[in-house]
Amino acid sequence: MIKYSLRCDHDHVFEVWFRNNDDCEAQMKHGHVECPVCSSTAISKSLMSPKVSGTRSQNAPSGPALVPANHSAPSQAVTVGAATPDQQQVQHMLRAFRDHVVQNADYVGDKFAEEARKIHFKESEKRGIYGEASVEDAKSLAEDGIDCLPLPSLPEDKN
Repeated sequence: MIKYSLRCDHDHVFEVWFRNNDDCEAQMKHGHVECPVCSSTAISKSLMSPKVSGTRSQNAPSGPALVPANHSAPSQAVTVGAATPDQQQVQHMLRAFRDHVVQNADYVGDKFAEEARKIHFKESEKRGIYGEASVEDAKSLAEDGIDCLPLPSLPEDKN
């Protein structure tokens, strides 16, 4: 098995094991690999440092492996290891941030881009909002000078 360093379109970097390069390419092409942070399936290979083999068997992964929750097709993709204390702290901070937004902002559903523009152009009262927007909508908002960012997706969102 080969460990690949992958990157999503939101610049989250993570590692995944595949049987071979063809398996990696096929699974990324068909959307079977998703970012563990934001669930994006727009994945590309990231820079990796080669690992020189020692006495360990080349077929054995170097650490514990977990099958991803979105496992729907015959896949050899696995993520490596459990969350470190630093990762747990980051998850706690992201959870607190998301909870703060949800408690202190208005949910506008799929009208997020429309409502954000109304607020920006002073056609609606100034307030915090959250909701759904496509990547294209978010890019368009940024081009219009309207700041927005995605709410973090956390492990419990997959359960």
